[in-house]
Amino acid sequence: MSASRSLTSSSILVAALLSTPAFAGGDSGYYLGAGVGESYVDVGGFLGVDGEDTGWKLIGGYTDGTTQLLGTAVELAYVDFGRPEDGGAKVDASAVAVFGLGGVNLGPIFLFSKFGFSRWEADLSAGPNSGRDDGFDWAAGGGASLRIASFQVRGEYELFIADTGDLGLLSASLIYAF
Repeated sequence: MSASRSLTSSSILVAALLSTPAFAGGDSGYYLGAGVGESYVDVGGFLGVDGEDTGWKLIGGYTDGTTQLLGTAVELAYVDFGRPEDGGAKVDASAVAVFGLGGVNLGPIFLFSKFGFSRWEADLSAGPNSGRDDGFDWAAGGGASLRIASFQVRGEYELFIADTGDLGLLSASLIYAF
């Protein structure tokens, strides 16, 4: 087989695979998922904690479609940052966030960034001292997902800016589109 024929055949195969509806997911645009990963908490104040723990999240959202070159979505997430410790000080933090996502569809791969707002709260304790803080601040992140049929495997980093510090989650998620 000649090089040009091989290249043409390969190009047709790649184009067919990238345009197949098998990667499109559910027809409704709605999706649900869950993820787990490494949380980072850097909370200041008199009970400052700079630590890491296992965090998890629940995700729900709506996308305008996954067969076009550019994709957008609106997403709601609940994030539990675990209970990081630092020198005897502990923090129990969580957030509820609303994000707008935008990105590029490259066949089954979606590269995205996200920006939104979060309502977070943190309970801090160090020996007999304790405190509680909460707020409404911005959040951002980015990552990539791989779509196969109605499922996505997603890797991403999210940063939640709190008025007394930062909360972050580096996670892997499984998402189902229906």
